[in-house]
Amino acid sequence: MQEISRTEKPTEKTKSFSIGDLILKLYVLLFFLVLYSPIIIVVIFSFNEAPFSYFPFKKFTFHWYQAFFNNEDLMQAVINSIKVGIAATVFSLIVGTLLALAMDEFIFPLKGVFHRVSTWPITFPGVITGVALLLFCSFVKFKLSLVTVAIGHITFCIPVVYLEVLARLKSMDKAMVLAAMDLGASRWKAFFSVVLPNIKTALLGAAFLAFTLSFDEIIVTIFLTGRDNTLPMQIWAMLRRGMTPEINAVGTMIVFVSITSLLIWERLRSRDMKQKEIQMARARLGA
Repeated sequence: MQEISRTEKPTEKTKSFSIGDLILKLYVLLFFLVLYSPIIIVVIFSFNEAPFSYFPFKKFTFHWYQAFFNNEDLMQAVINSIKVGIAATVFSLIVGTLLALAMDEFIFPLKGVFHRVSTWPITFPGVITGVALLLFCSFVKFKLSLVTVAIGHITFCIPVVYLEVLARLKSMDKAMVLAAMDLGASRWKAFFSVVLPNIKTALLGAAFLAFTLSFDEIIVTIFLTGRDNTLPMQIWAMLRRGMTPEINAVGTMIVFVSITSLLIWERLRSRDMKQKEIQMARARLGA
């Protein structure tokens, strides 16, 4: 009897565990369904022929995408968003990379405080950043335009690049840089021949992430935009006149661009992690 009871107990525990595991999986599935169902509905209705978003689905069509590409205001807004995104990304890559190199290379007083201050812009609410920059532009008599929008986007893109590059630099073997300099390479040559090849995937990933954040930003843009609208601002202006399937098509395109950029960023990041694991394994074998 004791042996039977002993064999039954693990079975009961296994059953209770499997039931709890199933409940947890259903909860996670429901959570993501509630979280992403609005986006899924927008994508579905962008292919609906009906002029209004309602079920049942009438007929599959690409009409609203054609209307999007034929809309001059929307296409100009897309061009403006791309201009701002590229400017914010390039400037953020330069400043963020130099900042990461300085924080990784040098030791100076209040380094920890400086690191925290450098990451504050991504923790501040967009309203605070937008109002502060608007007051600053008003104080220095700087006219609101796409330039001010780009400056606003740069403020939160720099910390993104900085943290991404700094994390890659921390995981890099500094002995390679010292070996290159011992062989006669200057600091700049060691950077371009040793450091840059090791952080290039981090730079690409940070660039995609920064461009995505800039392309989708609307809160900071509201305070800093002039006459030229970015795509999120143009969509916001169109929504005031009512929801149309054309906006669904625009939203679907934005979702596609954002997901593609984030997937590329995640792919580059995971490849970096795999390369790091391989290098660590080789180092152990060599030791």
